[in-house]
Amino acid sequence: MLCSRRHFLHTGSFGLSGLALASLLRDERLLAAPVKPLLGAEGFDLKPKLAPTPGKAKAMISLFMMGGPSQMDLFDPKPMLSKYHGEKFPGEVIYDNVAEASSKVFGSPWSFVKSGKCGMELSELLPGLQQVADEITLIRSMKSGVSNHLQGMLAMQTGKGTVGRPTVGSWVAYALGSETQNLPAYVVLAHPSGLPTFQHQHWTNGWLPSAYQGTLVRATEPYILNLDPPAALAGRAQSRQMDLLRGLNEGHAAEHPGEHDLQARIASYELAGRMQVAAKEALDISGEPKHILSLYGVDNPTTADYGRRCLIARRLIERGVRYVQVLNSRQSWDHHSSLLKSLPERCAESDRPSAALVLDLKQRGLLDTTIVHWGGEMGRLPVLQNDAGREKWGRDHNTHGFSQWIAGGGFKAGLVFGETDEWGHHAVKDVVNHYDWHATLLHCFGFDHTKLGFVRNATNLTLTDAQNARIVRELLA
Repeated sequence: MLCSRRHFLHTGSFGLSGLALASLLRDERLLAAPVKPLLGAEGFDLKPKLAPTPGKAKAMISLFMMGGPSQMDLFDPKPMLSKYHGEKFPGEVIYDNVAEASSKVFGSPWSFVKSGKCGMELSELLPGLQQVADEITLIRSMKSGVSNHLQGMLAMQTGKGTVGRPTVGSWVAYALGSETQNLPAYVVLAHPSGLPTFQHQHWTNGWLPSAYQGTLVRATEPYILNLDPPAALAGRAQSRQMDLLRGLNEGHAAEHPGEHDLQARIASYELAGRMQVAAKEALDISGEPKHILSLYGVDNPTTADYGRRCLIARRLIERGVRYVQVLNSRQSWDHHSSLLKSLPERCAESDRPSAALVLDLKQRGLLDTTIVHWGGEMGRLPVLQNDAGREKWGRDHNTHGFSQWIAGGGFKAGLVFGETDEWGHHAVKDVVNHYDWHATLLHCFGFDHTKLGFVRNATNLTLTDAQNARIVRELLA
């Protein structure tokens, strides 16, 4: 019997079997054409999506050092500081804390070591990073110009120093979805001391749909709150309850099309059920070989916590999570005072695990497609703060020239990029603004930062939002 073209398309393409096949192909990323990121008022989900252009990066781990690590003591040696230590600084300084300000030059008390075949100069406080110098890109010319911690953190995490915007992790989840449907696309690993300063601002979805906010994982049990059901509801009882809830939710969603928060809540219920097994397995490092635990320093009390969380970050990426953020304790890199004691302590906790993460990803063949980022929201000034005795010396905020490092995911290896002035105060060569960093980051994932947007109130909003951002191609492999 002959049939019309319309009838054939309807029965073959829009029938249940055709839709099921299309869904399976999409879930397994086997569709012939790339799936474009959702930019309009359609349904929003975390199914895997392909970027418009091939990007080398498929996932990212951000080791975010809240507080502002001191670049001239860790990454950016300045002989002038040592030469004129204790003398009056010859230029102008913008202080954040005028009450404790000083105009005395503060020379770094630590020496620098030429590391790797590339000869990258790194502080003696970073012996682990010295071992992976040939794997990283060190940017010495970062700039945001936003001095306070909240605004500086927002600039580095969301593109601008104002609240209410999505973080980088939310943009990555929105653009690419997740390669696993059993774990969140975006995971945040908190410090044992509790939530960081400014709490959820670190992982907010802003005005993106709620499905793209980060999922907080605590450092101690229960790692994810409210994940396990009460004993009376475990097993078959929970399954029946979830079936009932799904039916009610689907009916309610059909009556309220376009309600993105409702869609996100429904998806979170379903994800929570799947996570009861998957999350526990991913967060359990007890099955890791002894040499891997030792590599990350899990067997050392000093590095045990940060090592465990870096190892978990690797396990999550391995299982398809798209973006993982590892946070420190509050603003523990904010050394307005006691820098000579506190900075070595922070480095001792995080240096070995951070380097281990790079080494481990490389030996597993994951570094080429995973970006590892290490940095904070600012750096420090070249002058003394709290000049009340050597044990109290510190440094004030500096957002006009600071450092961060990146490894993998399309960035060059063994590269030192950019320069600050002879005092380490201002970025003066190959300046990388925070929005340039974001444009470059999205490029590594295969996206044009001017086109990846979300329409809100008839305006297409982006991560870089009309800041004349540029892709820093010199950083790319």
